[in-house]
Amino acid sequence: MEQRHISVRNGLFSTILRSGGHGEPLLYLHGVLGLGDTETFLTELAQNFTIYAPSHPGFGTSTGLDHIDDIFDLVVYYNDFLDALELESVHVVGHSLGGMFAAEFAALCPQRVRKLILVSPLGLWDDGYPVLDFFALRSADYPAAFWSDPECAAATAMHGIAADREGQLEAFLSRMQSFGSAGKFLWPIPDRGLKKRIHRITARTHIVWGADDRLTPVHYAQTFQQLIPGATTAILQKCGHLPMYEDCASFTGVVCEFLHS
Repeated sequence: MEQRHISVRNGLFSTILRSGGHGEPLLYLHGVLGLGDTETFLTELAQNFTIYAPSHPGFGTSTGLDHIDDIFDLVVYYNDFLDALELESVHVVGHSLGGMFAAEFAALCPQRVRKLILVSPLGLWDDGYPVLDFFALRSADYPAAFWSDPECAAATAMHGIAADREGQLEAFLSRMQSFGSAGKFLWPIPDRGLKKRIHRITARTHIVWGADDRLTPVHYAQTFQQLIPGATTAILQKCGHLPMYEDCASFTGVVCEFLHS
């Protein structure tokens, strides 16, 4: 996967982009933890699709979050981002926060979305099934919140404590930056009115959820399916909020099967 910066709206935004592969274009919108340096599931998907995986404004070294006031500005930004890449329409896969962005984008700009996959998306709220307030979690509690098996290799690699003090500080600051940027759209609750617009999604949609998701209850999979006309659902067993890491093979299999159907 190649990494480069993309200028959006005449330099108002500078977006770090990972891209590569061959086939139909697939826009991947990441979740609250951002993107790592190497993402196995994106490399696997690049065997079948041309992947475009940007870091949202305010995540990593992507800039321009101060020019986004609300979810509607964010949708306009992703329109401009696709224009900068000269892409008329794309498949969209959005996870968590990125799933919220993907659903809003598909509802407001249906002509730009070919097929839509929402992976444990945020964006809806039910008082009976509250989304976990991960902003208030201690670092030691992250693994149990995000993973089905907090001791699996992927969890250890993502949440392991760096051996040196500099590495520990860098990891802490990166996570705080990501959470601070995510808070613009998720705090105090992850609801910016998507329920009033979600019926406008016309792209064929597949909802993917980890059966053991402790951050966003699997109850919401049924809610999203009911609100999006014709949507289908896949529940991945022994997966938490990060199925693309916890069971990469099952996740990429589900994505490829749906997008090729």
